Amino acid sequence: SYKEKDMSVNRVIIVGRLGDEPDLKYLDNQNAICKLSIATNYKYNNKEGQDVEETEWHNVTLFGRQAEVASEYLHKGREVYIEGRLKTSQYEKEGQTKYFTQVIGENFKFLGSKNS
Repeated sequence: SYKEKDMSVNRVIIVGRLGDEPDLKYLDNQNAICKLSIATNYKYNNKEGQDVEETEWHNVTLFGRQAEVASEYLHKGREVYIEGRLKTSQYEKEGQTKYFTQVIGENFKFLGSKNS
């Protein structure tokens, strides 16, 4: 039977543009890893009625063959659809705990033209 407390979803969809060239590396086990920086925009009117646009940057990581394909075909400014899950890591820096949230990309699609 269904139990509400067992319900869990970690799903992210981002449609945005690459802010930089893909960063492809290979791990010691020869698995490919590609890091992307994706920008999304949010537009709204503030209290004074002025148009405001905010840009949010998303750190995306792809693995395996998807990482290689992304590195080969995606370029700065290209629009892309990314589907995946959120993952937060922590590390120590100067005695303080820092947190880093990224999207682990599980699926992506090219959008727009190749030269856009």
